[in-house]
Amino acid sequence: MAKRVLAIGIEPGVADYSAFPQITPELVRSYIEAQFLRLRDVGYQVTSCLIDVDAAAEAAVTAALRDESFDCIVIGAGLREPKERLLLFEKVLNLVHRLAPNAAICFNTTPADTAEAVQRWMEP
Repeated sequence: MAKRVLAIGIEPGVADYSAFPQITPELVRSYIEAQFLRLRDVGYQVTSCLIDVDAAAEAAVTAALRDESFDCIVIGAGLREPKERLLLFEKVLNLVHRLAPNAAICFNTTPADTAEAVQRWMEP
């Protein structure tokens, strides 16, 4: 049976790109989809959980973690930066720790290296 991966990240349409004017929500979405395709091509099952930066984020992550069982949770770089998202990042990390205690946890550094982050911690 294929290993199941949950990818948690900020919805590209609500992210702040002011520090990176060359990046657009469409470009980020294309990177995300390309990474999911790479993971699926090598045998992983991937579920996306793109969240807003408001109070609904916790509910969305909780629902995703309760709906399915995952072998690995990848948390996107957009949740760790900027510093103003620290509280949201901590909330997400604690939800993962509590609701998926047996899942490996990994972090990407950009939307373009999600597959590498997952593969560091598990084989398909």
